[in-house]
This record gives sequence, structure tokens and C-alpha cells, in this order.
Amino acid sequence: MKNQNLLHHIATAIGFVGLLTWLYTARALGVLDWGVSLVPEEHAGAGVMLAIMISMAPALFLWKLWTRWVERKLDIKGKYYEDDFYKEDLKNNKK
Repeated sequence: MKNQNLLHHIATAIGFVGLLTWLYTARALGVLDWGVSLVPEEHAGAGVMLAIMISMAPALFLWKLWTRWVERKLDIKGKYYEDDFYKEDLKNNKK
């Protein structure tokens, strides 16, 4: 069990490095500059934030897939917050 925790932490760190790499790659490709070019100069900060959100959306989806795959491979059990959140919606839709 202790070894699994260490492996899980290492896998999480690898995934986090992947997120940072994705962000810096987007920055190097000029995605943040593109976001700034879409808005007036006085709203440049909002343009950067919008570009970060748009560029990181696929990376965060991959993060979710990565963490769930690692937890399945390491046989880590637990609950996800969204499982409880959507449980009521699923019950209501089946009625």
C-alpha cells in the first residue's frame, strides 16, 4: 500500500509536469499573444486569461484521463466529487 501511494504521487507529479509543459508550449506557440490581440489594449489581462482558459481546457481533460488511468492501474479506490454531484441528476432523469 505504501508503495502504491509513492507511485501515485510520482504519477501525479508527472501529470503536473505535463500540464506545465502544455502551458509553456502554448505560450511558445503564441497562443497567449493571440488572446491579447483579440481584445482592446485596456483589456489585455482578460485576453491573456481567456487564452489560458481556452488553451488549457484540452490539457485539463487529459489530466482527468491520466489520473483516472493511474488510479485504475494502481487499484486505488475512492470517490470522485463529481460522482456525488451528478448522482441526483441521474436519479431524476431515470424517473
